[in-house]
Amino acid sequence: MKLEKRIEAFANLGKLLRDYFISSEINYPLLEKWKPEIEKIIVSQKIYNQWFTAENVTLALKSWSKLLNVNNINNWLDPYKELFIENKKAVNVGVILAGNIPLVGMHDFVSVLISGNNFIGKLSSKDDQLLKLISSILCDIEPNFSSSISFSENQLTNFDAIIATGSNNSARYFEYYFGKYPCIIRKNRNSIAVLSGDESKEDLVNLSDDIFQYFGMGCRNVSKIYVPENYNFDDFFLAMDHWNYLYQHNKYANNYDYHKSVYQMNRIEFFDNGFMLLKNDRQIYSPLSVIFYEYYSVITKLAAEINENINEIQCIVAKNNNFENTVSFGKSQSPNLWNYADNVDTMKFLLKL
Repeated sequence: MKLEKRIEAFANLGKLLRDYFISSEINYPLLEKWKPEIEKIIVSQKIYNQWFTAENVTLALKSWSKLLNVNNINNWLDPYKELFIENKKAVNVGVILAGNIPLVGMHDFVSVLISGNNFIGKLSSKDDQLLKLISSILCDIEPNFSSSISFSENQLTNFDAIIATGSNNSARYFEYYFGKYPCIIRKNRNSIAVLSGDESKEDLVNLSDDIFQYFGMGCRNVSKIYVPENYNFDDFFLAMDHWNYLYQHNKYANNYDYHKSVYQMNRIEFFDNGFMLLKNDRQIYSPLSVIFYEYYSVITKLAAEINENINEIQCIVAKNNNFENTVSFGKSQSPNLWNYADNVDTMKFLLKL
């Protein structure tokens, strides 16, 4: 299948998803066929994974509906045009997917297939239905993809290369078993935000999305903020407050109550707004329902410190020019197709196999 056909198929997938969300009046056979299945999976995922609420599944599907359009895909692929070789033999790429947020492995799925290779997916038990539905819709749009997509319930076999995403512990396992193959192995990462103290109310409200979308469970969610010395947190907490409904979610509330109790028992100081804990800590990774913060005095020294820990950081949310590859407030969970996890160029890796 030629590259143009692959691009067209994914653009049509994006259009179908956009049409599903934009208007219930749009009527064409393919959308009518898949509309009940999309509706069903949006509301049913929380039965299998309580973190996958209808709101979060919808957010993931909407995000991909916007990303998958012809202009976006062409802009993404244009720098690689010399690496695309028509009629090149497809390589079998085993992909081990995480399951922390809905469709977290979608970028690898799109990348493997649009590069002209075969996708062999090992889904997380926490997210083992959404990508299969997307795959079925894609194959209905372009049947030639059917022979290029498979999912393994057991150990991966018959692969030529590996893309694996997991924790730092699972990464050691992946490196041991798959290190002899061409591979991309991703570890734990979290995101940070750097505040100047001059943020507007809108900036801070947007930052709340970076923190709380998907319950804060994604690697692009902000888990730590850096603030200037003597920073007043009043406006920050006020901007966070519209997410207070998260405490109504049983599993989130359990995390909040547990960490609050631990800090109280150990006489650890923290701020508390009733659904989120704010703790002074040098670590980047914070537990669910907790955000770490740290004061800084000189922004250039902070930039140097962050650079030393850059391998632990997925993205930096800020609006100053002291950091490379910063993301605007409210955009951490809205990466472009050319924003790669761990800053590893997945497309170049796939095209050079």
